[in-house]
Amino acid sequence: MLEAIHSATAVEWIVASLILLGSLFALIGSIGLWKLPDFFMRLHGPTKATTLGVGALVIGSLIYFSSQGEGLSMHELLITIFLFLTAPVSANMLAKAAMHQRAKRVERTKGQPWD
Repeated sequence: MLEAIHSATAVEWIVASLILLGSLFALIGSIGLWKLPDFFMRLHGPTKATTLGVGALVIGSLIYFSSQGEGLSMHELLITIFLFLTAPVSANMLAKAAMHQRAKRVERTKGQPWD
């Protein structure tokens, strides 16, 4: 009985850590989206930090519901795979579209000038 309590507590600690870590990354990504000066810098907030944040939240959910139910929770696993595959592709497409539109940049943004 005591071993079951310890193992449940370990899973809960792991899930709680992943939720806190995911929330922290999502917060940092959101602040980056809000505070950074141009489109190319702002693109890093949601595509890097927020993707890791949501990924950690979904993995925490996967671990929690897999430990409560009848095995591996496939919904969360598929969501995580889809998230990590589509976020870099969509960020690349947004950056290319902004380059074609010659979006305004601040001087600190690295890369080739439009002219």
